[in-house]
Amino acid sequence: MRKFLNSIYRNAFLIYKVLILTGALVMIIYLFSQTGSFQYEFVKNKAWQYHDLKAPFDFTIKKPDEEIQKEKDSIKSHIPLFYKKENLDVSKILNQINTLVSQSNNPDNVIEALINLNSRLIPGIYKKGYIKSFPAGYKNPTVFLISGNVLKEVPVQSVYTENKIKRLLEKKLSQQPENLQLIIQLYRENLPENLKPDEHFYKQYLQQKLASISLNKGLILKGQTIIKKGQIVTPEKYEILNSLKIAYGQNTGKISQQIWIYAGYSVLVALVLLMLVLFLKQYRPAIFENNVKISLIVFNMLLMLGLMTFTVKYYPAYVFVVPLTILPLILKAFFDARTALFVHILTVLLLGFVVTNSFEFIFLQMIAGIVSILTVSELTKRSNLFTSVGNIVLVYTIGYLAFHLVYEGDFSVINYGVLIQFIFNGLLAIALSHQLILLYEKLFGLVSDVSLLEYTNTNSKLLKRLADKAPGTFNHSIQVANLSEAAANAVNANSLLVRAGALYHDIGKMLNPFYFTENQTSGVNYHDNLPPEESARIIIKHVLDGVELARKNNLPDRIIDFIRTHHGTGLVQFFYKKALEQNPVVDESKFRYPGPNPFNKETAILMMADSVEAASKSLREPTAEKIDKFVDKIIDHQLHTGLLDNANITLKEISMIKKLFKKKLKNIYHLRVEYPD
Repeated sequence: MRKFLNSIYRNAFLIYKVLILTGALVMIIYLFSQTGSFQYEFVKNKAWQYHDLKAPFDFTIKKPDEEIQKEKDSIKSHIPLFYKKENLDVSKILNQINTLVSQSNNPDNVIEALINLNSRLIPGIYKKGYIKSFPAGYKNPTVFLISGNVLKEVPVQSVYTENKIKRLLEKKLSQQPENLQLIIQLYRENLPENLKPDEHFYKQYLQQKLASISLNKGLILKGQTIIKKGQIVTPEKYEILNSLKIAYGQNTGKISQQIWIYAGYSVLVALVLLMLVLFLKQYRPAIFENNVKISLIVFNMLLMLGLMTFTVKYYPAYVFVVPLTILPLILKAFFDARTALFVHILTVLLLGFVVTNSFEFIFLQMIAGIVSILTVSELTKRSNLFTSVGNIVLVYTIGYLAFHLVYEGDFSVINYGVLIQFIFNGLLAIALSHQLILLYEKLFGLVSDVSLLEYTNTNSKLLKRLADKAPGTFNHSIQVANLSEAAANAVNANSLLVRAGALYHDIGKMLNPFYFTENQTSGVNYHDNLPPEESARIIIKHVLDGVELARKNNLPDRIIDFIRTHHGTGLVQFFYKKALEQNPVVDESKFRYPGPNPFNKETAILMMADSVEAASKSLREPTAEKIDKFVDKIIDHQLHTGLLDNANITLKEISMIKKLFKKKLKNIYHLRVEYPD
């Protein structure tokens, strides 16, 4: 049992990789199973590219959404209205109007005739029902009247409105034009409506009518030929094919068939994940050996796959709103452009199983991913954000319009809604990438270039302490940062990371600043009265003190790596030789830095820049020739003693760095080429 547990402990990193990749495999297959398994691509008015297609099972032909919406609109525009008939005190209303008629300046016989007219008309109006007017555009010839528990459908013409009463009065009082306007005005001002709209019955009736709409327009039987190879996908065929695609998502089929479908998905997804593993192992071993970094990559792949699957299933018309370019932007911020692009391509290939028109989708997303990586060079500059959004939107738009030309042959029916989606896509990609980068830094303990920019600010609390307690070391760090940054740019290394590491690499010296020559301004050397072993111990200790200070101030591991490696496992040469002069038998380990040696291009650059800059202070009457020999000697010594063996830096790049250091040092010392007489 103990052997088994020890074996698990020794292989914990490998077991974690297997578990996370297996979990990703299962999750991706589950996501794919939510979107059906229809494997054909088809475009309206284009030829069918595949073999003759027969119906694998019975399915109904679905009506297009546009057709269903038209039927709904037609029902809404023709559905009868419902009115509740209220019981009003008709006699009171009649007495009020007759009183007003009696007060008019008409003779008694005319007043009596008008009162008789009112007594005949008004009760009849309220018996039939009165409403000032029907809604504009009402097309139904009938309405429903609700009186008590009785629901009655009546013609619109039988209900009284203001216009109908006006026409009736014009007919009745055609011989009395002087009283016509009087009675019309009295009716308009004093006849209250006894018909009120009833929303409850209306909505209930509307829902019943809408529910009665058939969503299907036909039936295809199993084995029936749907379309033959080379046949044009007409609008009718397009509806049938689209219905079959929907049916695939709803038809589970036989269990044995589903097992084979999942087996096929498993193989394809496993191939994609295998490509990811092989790429990282072969070209990015530092990422492959770091389970946290692998977790970040896999998590972001699953996040994009999940978002797109959800959108395809519930909001298929908005697939281009999903900002897939977030993936390469985030991975580029934490790793490098090549890794970001490779992972983006693999993710887009997987999404080809989910989306419709997968070739168009894959093409556009790959191009957009490449453009985002190439153009979004510095997320830390706000001015770049607008340019980046413009580039992403532009490439989406150009690609979409090109595909539209291929499919339709003109620009007559462009879907401008898709173009608006591209704009939202670009804005979301840039806006969310910043927030996610900060979130991932907290969750995964990684540091992006966005945060590195903050660490290069010399007004930070730790660097201010360094400038106050060890000003010579602070100035040395700035010079090293300048040299390192220039060298990193020359060999395509991460210049921002190198600069941040250079600024903090000697922070350990602030605990004993006067034991380092750059801080000895009084001319007193504290090492004169110390044995070489003690001096070496104090000098070496600044590395360990620096690491401890960095951890107390929550500096990220990427910067701490520079503190640990800037001397590697080299010797404190001055005190080692001094000890040899006093005693030929010396314990070399007491004069050797704890290391480790630089393990990447950036830490190697810092070691070379630190050594060259520090030693350059010892040059007396520097000349161009002295500087050339001096730089070659220092860096060649680091090469020959194996300090740079673990760094992925080539001899060609080291040669380029040498030339750059020579040029920079000559500029610092204001040297000029000596011209002949």
